Amino acid sequence: MLVAFSVAPSGGPTEGDSLHDAVAAAVRVVRESGLPNQTDSMFTTIEGEWDEVFDVIKRATDAAGQFGTRVSLVLKADIRPGHTGEMQGKVERLESVLKG
Repeated sequence: MLVAFSVAPSGGPTEGDSLHDAVAAAVRVVRESGLPNQTDSMFTTIEGEWDEVFDVIKRATDAAGQFGTRVSLVLKADIRPGHTGEMQGKVERLESVLKG
């Protein structure tokens, strides 16, 4: 499965500051997980089995939550059992169609 997610803490003592430290803490958890992942300006996408992906997302949310008293979590999932490598595969198939 692929899950794209975004976390944003609020209610911290430095409310109004940039969220880059909180986002960095969450992304660090994802990268250290060893699961395939990709971060862009809006979301971090992670690929793996249901339990392992959601374990990482929970830990990343907890890491971001250290920067506030509340956390907003947005998720979008593509659940396709038996498929791996879809983070790149989906993009490669799209690019192939666009070139054709």
